Amino acid sequence: MELNQFTFYNHLSPDLQNFVLTHARPITVPKNTILFYQGDVCKDILLLTDGNVRLYIQGEGVEEITLYTLKPLEQCVVNTASLVAQNVAIGTAVTETDIKGYLLDHESIRSLMAQSPDYLSFMFSLFTVRLSSLATLVEDIKFKRLDVRLLEWVNHQENNRIEMTHEQIAIQLGTSRVVISRLLKDLERKGKVCLERGAIERV
Repeated sequence: MELNQFTFYNHLSPDLQNFVLTHARPITVPKNTILFYQGDVCKDILLLTDGNVRLYIQGEGVEEITLYTLKPLEQCVVNTASLVAQNVAIGTAVTETDIKGYLLDHESIRSLMAQSPDYLSFMFSLFTVRLSSLATLVEDIKFKRLDVRLLEWVNHQENNRIEMTHEQIAIQLGTSRVVISRLLKDLERKGKVCLERGAIERV
């Protein structure tokens, strides 16, 4: 995927398109790489073209809680908020797969924001989507039982075969491996899943 596949790009003037192409730095990053830590001030914004990036928060002495997963042709709102306001990032970003994308620095982003209403609309639309998903996450954590959240998570995966460890699933749901293993065993007894080493098969 290239920059011209981002929804805002084709609405830019030719001069701004050239500006983006000139200042965007292509990157390739391997799986399981930390892009920035909770508490960092971001210096660049990632425009993701291939792969997935997980955003999570972690308090002192508590499990990680996944905020969301960044997908291709998206821009991370945690990354954006930190860079634009020059405040610390509220979460950590780690690559779930090998990724490709482009980096734009602080000055380039500020210039693009000042000159392109379409880019601003793209940014605000992402904030709207993420705020909605975060509100749902808070509601789920506060009001839904973990077994219900786990089954919903399983059913929302793209493939019937989910190649993840119990530890990785626990991180996604903000709990411990022991709890997830127990709940998965319950789901297996109910005929909802089949458990294998390092994988789950949705029935």
